[in-house]
Amino acid sequence: MFYRDEKLALFIDGSNLYAAAKALGFDIDYKLLRSEFMRRGKMLRAFYYTALLENDEYSPIRPLVDWLNYNGFTMVTKPAKEFTDSMGRRKIKGNMDIELAVDALELAPHVDHIVIFSGDGDFRPLVESLQRKGVRVSVVSTIRSQPPMIADELRRQCDNFIELDELRDVIGRPTREAPREPNASVPDPEMVDE
Repeated sequence: MFYRDEKLALFIDGSNLYAAAKALGFDIDYKLLRSEFMRRGKMLRAFYYTALLENDEYSPIRPLVDWLNYNGFTMVTKPAKEFTDSMGRRKIKGNMDIELAVDALELAPHVDHIVIFSGDGDFRPLVESLQRKGVRVSVVSTIRSQPPMIADELRRQCDNFIELDELRDVIGRPTREAPREPNASVPDPEMVDE
């Protein structure tokens, strides 16, 4: 539940939201997402977190990062680390959980409601801490994918669970093959260190 007069902030775990939307078969239209949540409350900030491969000459995610940066999103990025695992597979490590948690806790005294776009169970203690500060917390993810993209403990802790699939008609656009969106340099969301 949202109240029009409440101060609202969005915290988007880019790779997690991308993986959830992909599992449901659609892409996120970030302009529509921002408009939808501006309609739901007085949105103070919309943060987007992603790791970027700095050594690639061209990153497929760069146009999205630039667009978000110019269109009302606060971008939080850091270089991803690339390594080869014991099986010889290329892996990417670029966890942004700490950055998201610190920013949410710093902003908590200035907002009434925080919306976290992630199903990562590591955020359960963050949600609990925000709630102790008097902030309501909604989590956007999905239980309709196989397997579900939201950790059960996170879903139980939040004040409001928003099924991403139910936002499809409001914030989605048809999936297209190229270019890939958030964390496009990551071959598989499971390869990102969570």
